[in-house]
Amino acid sequence: MKTYLTNIYKVQKFKSLFFHFLSGIIIFLFFLKCNNTMIKPSPPVVKDGMVLVPAGDFQMGSDRDQAREDEYPIHAVHVDSFWMDQTEVTNAQFKSFVDATGYVTTAEKKPDWEELKKELPPDTPKPNDSLLQAASLVFVATDGPVSLNDYGAWWQWRPRASWINPKGKGSSIENKLDHPVVHISWYDAQAYAEWAGKRLPTEAEWEWAASGGIKQVKYPWGNESVMDGSPKANAWEGSFPYQNILKDRFFYTAPVGSFESNPFGLFDMAGNVWEWCSDWYDFTYYQKVESQKVINPQGPEAPYDPYQPYLKQKVMRGGSFLCNDAYCSGYRVASRMKSSPDTGLHHTGFRLVKSVDY
Repeated sequence: MKTYLTNIYKVQKFKSLFFHFLSGIIIFLFFLKCNNTMIKPSPPVVKDGMVLVPAGDFQMGSDRDQAREDEYPIHAVHVDSFWMDQTEVTNAQFKSFVDATGYVTTAEKKPDWEELKKELPPDTPKPNDSLLQAASLVFVATDGPVSLNDYGAWWQWRPRASWINPKGKGSSIENKLDHPVVHISWYDAQAYAEWAGKRLPTEAEWEWAASGGIKQVKYPWGNESVMDGSPKANAWEGSFPYQNILKDRFFYTAPVGSFESNPFGLFDMAGNVWEWCSDWYDFTYYQKVESQKVINPQGPEAPYDPYQPYLKQKVMRGGSFLCNDAYCSGYRVASRMKSSPDTGLHHTGFRLVKSVDY
């Protein structure tokens, strides 16, 4: 009898262990399936060249080693869903706008000294009249190493440089209609947006869209360095500003959509050209909003930059074909840049957004 009971006990114990093991396997497979479902991105919803960006909560800013002072502190933000251009606005699209309206960009106009000096320190002398002509800043690689604080070493003020002549007289956008339009001021982007029935993104909308919904991600593609593996964005590869090894194949702008999209289905959220946002730039803005969660932030009411106190500036995001870890690393999701709204540069463009009810 004792032996019989012992055998019964062993059988029951085996059954118990077996069912526990089987239950564990079932639970593991269930959670594995759920987890795969959660991390698998949904196919992007695309309409008229725009991607539906879902609503989301995220931590805006950065505390990484490469973060600049104006990226601190990290703060909680919520943004509602919105539509965003899948790519940067192209030369072809901007040409359609100019053809339809006759619009003249900032770079194509002669600067007004009376307006210009309002953004300069008092008693700034008037420049030579040869500089007060329709022109824009064009990137020109140097012959060798230079101080990275000497911006004038690689930027040249070129007469007649504009969106239609990106490198100045004699250049054109022929065969580059699918490249992002450049030499675009904030005012130019605003004018295009009004014509297109869209608007510039807020800085918060832009950062959320660039993240692809991934918490505290470093780049739109993940956390791998832009220099590792296959090309991920149009950036400067080599020693800036004189040597570019062209691993990504592009010295200046690249056709939009030349690299893989981020998880939301957006292209070129890093590199290629800087993109204007609607917000004024305030160096201390993140400090002012860190104490509570901000819903659909519109940015500061007024601009402030302690390093350029006379200059009113708007936010730009995303980096450009000139960005390099040693120089700007602007292709990081949290990286911020700023410029006066009347300035268009060789590496500055834009993309637009729209409310979800269109």
